Parts: sequence; C-alpha cells; structure tokens
Amino acid sequence: MSASRRSGTTDELGPDDPEPPERDGADLLAALLDGMDAALCAFDADGVVTHWNREAERILGWSAAEAVGRQGLAGWAVRSADAEEVEGRLLSAMHAPGRGVHEFALLTKDGGRVLVRTQSAAVRGPDGKPAGVYCAFSEVHAQIDLERSIALSEALLEDAGWGVVLVDADLRPAVVNAHAARLLGTGRSAVLGRPLGDLLSQGVEELENALTHVLADGAPPAPAEVWVAVRTPEGDRRRCWRCGFLRLASPLAEEPVPLGVGWMFQDVTASKRAEQEAAVLRFRTNQSHRAARAAAECEDPAEAATVHLDFALAGFADHAVIDRVVGGALSDADAAGPVRLVRAAATPSGPPGPSLLLDDGSGLPVRYGAGHPALQCVQRAGSVRTGAGSASGEEAREWALSRQWPADTVHALCTVLRSRGRTLGVVTFLRGGGRSGFERSDTAYAEDVAARIAAALDLAATSGAAAGPAGP
Repeated sequence: MSASRRSGTTDELGPDDPEPPERDGADLLAALLDGMDAALCAFDADGVVTHWNREAERILGWSAAEAVGRQGLAGWAVRSADAEEVEGRLLSAMHAPGRGVHEFALLTKDGGRVLVRTQSAAVRGPDGKPAGVYCAFSEVHAQIDLERSIALSEALLEDAGWGVVLVDADLRPAVVNAHAARLLGTGRSAVLGRPLGDLLSQGVEELENALTHVLADGAPPAPAEVWVAVRTPEGDRRRCWRCGFLRLASPLAEEPVPLGVGWMFQDVTASKRAEQEAAVLRFRTNQSHRAARAAAECEDPAEAATVHLDFALAGFADHAVIDRVVGGALSDADAAGPVRLVRAAATPSGPPGPSLLLDDGSGLPVRYGAGHPALQCVQRAGSVRTGAGSASGEEAREWALSRQWPADTVHALCTVLRSRGRTLGVVTFLRGGGRSGFERSDTAYAEDVAARIAAALDLAATSGAAAGPAGP
C-alpha cells in the first residue's frame, strides 16, 4: 500500500487494486427493520408481504421466512372470515393521505389471538405512484400503557395540585409545572437551568443532598419535610415542603442510566406551624401546671415568684430578670411620672440554676436610661418587645450591655407585673442569638406568667407588712 493510501489521502486505483464492493443498502435496511421497537410488515401493490421484522415475529410467532411472499394475511395471520375487512383497511392506505390507525385481532402461530393497534401509510415508487403499503403495529395493551404514561406525565406537569420538577443530573430544573413555579415564586421558564441556590436562600444544602442521594441510591422510602426560604421580590419567605423523590432512568439503555430526579412537593407550612403551635401550647400549659404545684409548696411567696420564673424559662428564654417598683407599687396615675426600679430576682448569668432573689433591702435602683424598655413597660402598663435588629458582634454586645442585660442578649420581652389594679414591677425575658425574636404568642404566655409572679410578689409584700416589726 502506498504512503498516500496509508495517510488517508485519495489516490487513483492502480491496475491491480480491486474495485470496492457496491452496497445496495439491503443489509442496512434489514438492520433498521429488525432493530425497531414496533412490529412492521409491508405489502406490495398486489397485497403480497414483502417485509417482516423481528418484533412482528415476537408478537405473532411467524418468522420472516414464513411470512414474506405470502398473499395477504388470510388464513395464517388473520381469520379467513375477517381477512377481507382487515386487508381492505390496510391496503386502503395506498390511496389515502397521511396515516391510518386501526385496531383488529391477529392470529399467532400457535393459534392464539392478539389485539393490535396499527398505523399504515402508502409506499411511493420512483414515479410517485403508490407501490405498496407499510404497517407498523403493537399490542394494544402495550400501546395503552404508553399512552397512559404520556397522559400521566402531561397531567402531572400541567394540572397537578402539587409541585413537580424534573431535575437533571447537574441538579438543575429541566421541567417545571405551573404549581411548582408558583411555590418557587417565579415563572416556569425563569426556573429552567438555574441552580437551586438562585431560588432558595435556605434549605438548598438539604435539598441537594437529597437529590444526590436519589441519583446514587434511589428513592427514599417515605416523603421528607424540608424547611426552605424562597427568594421573592418582597423578601425571603420561610416555607415547609413535603417532598417525594423518584430516580429517572432511560428505558432505552441496557443498564439503568440516571436521567435525573423527579421531585414532587407540597407546601405544608400552615399545617406544620399549627402542629408546632399546638405542641408549644401543650408544653407551656404543662409547665404552668407544674409551676403552680411547685409554688404552692413554697413557704415564702417571693420564692414562689422565682419558681414561676424558672418553669417559664424552659424552651422560652435564656435569661430573665424581675424588677420591682421602688416603694412597692404604683397606681396608674403615679406611673405617668418618673419611675425607678430595683432588681428583685434574676437567673444566674453563669452555669444554669434556679433564679436568685437579689433584693437586699438597700433600695438602690437599677441604672436604666431614659426610654429603657422596662421603663416603657411600666408607663404603658403593657408588654414591650425589642431586639438588636441587624446588629451583630460587638454592636449587639454593646446594645445589650447598655440596657443592663447579659452581653449575649439579642431579643427581649418586657411584661408588666400587675396586681389589684397596681403596677408592682416588670419581668423581662431575654433570648440570645441562637433563638428567633419574640412573637405575639410569646407575649400572651409571658403575660400569663407575669400575672402569677405578680400575685406571688403582692402576697409577699402583704405578708411582710402584716408581720410588722417585732414587739418588745
């Protein structure tokens, strides 16, 4: 072989070089027909079978050698009584535009019957005139299964009452239905191909871990509930989604090849919040019951007040302080003027333990500046919620220390202590940075605890006054 032939260049054939064999395409056509997923047969203009592929042999049992060359289907693939109608419907496609779809029963080689759905169309010759007809067919149940699968997919992606997202192997949305787009706070086309981190500010890692697990090991046995924060023009919205996952694999590959993950989810935020609120309410009710029983065993009413405070802290706040009005109590008219408070009790700032009574009888007021939340609480005779806001680090520390609170305080709730129409003081609940701010439901609970503390402190003051100084 010459150097030019070895390098791939084209040269004229030498006198001794053999001519390349001409290929008429018959072997390629046979390979294409036998590789089809649908059964196929073809007829010439006279109704003689010209082609018969392996899928047709699988369905009916007749081999290509047995089928090709037969005149029509009567007596072997179709009952003689039905042959005229069946062949007429098939061959009519030669003179009709487009494709014809029919259903009828065919005979198998062992004498059974198979209901098939056929699509037939004309085969044109070089002159453009009909030269025959081809017929592709499959078992009706297989076709119906396919149609059901397609209909189910379309229904899920269009009409489903829950979000459906098809995520590709790169963990990016490839198909999104309208409901999922609404839950994600954007349009359907705007979601496609974007990383989940562009759509969610929280919960992304948990979702991506779940999707990666499904791609590697398959679907989890039960739905999972994931808390996320959805990015919206109005700000982040915290939502709870109940998610189900399915691994998608190609049906055309010999071994399963992951195409992505089917992710279906519902917004269950309202029900989860209702469950959480019910659980918190049950816990707080139990704590109040236990506190009342424990306080009833205290000989000193002031100690009973700290018992109520300690039971209230569980799951509610990190620290708390009780400040009493200097002089014992204020009427509503007196509360409008300057107010001075003295520290009566506080939770330990170091290791956890019971609240400590701190009123040493000196009467020295707490150094609260003007506008302090505790002073506002007394003047309004109502609760005051406050927090460090967006401040962090040293700014938050300075904010807490300037208000005479522990340095790690970020959120505070001051609730007035009222008994017998008088203001006795303030109880302040404090939370660190690891907790969320106080909400309205927290205020209601704090006011219930404050009423119990106020009653105990009022009883302590009344008992002390009634005892009076010891006689000679």
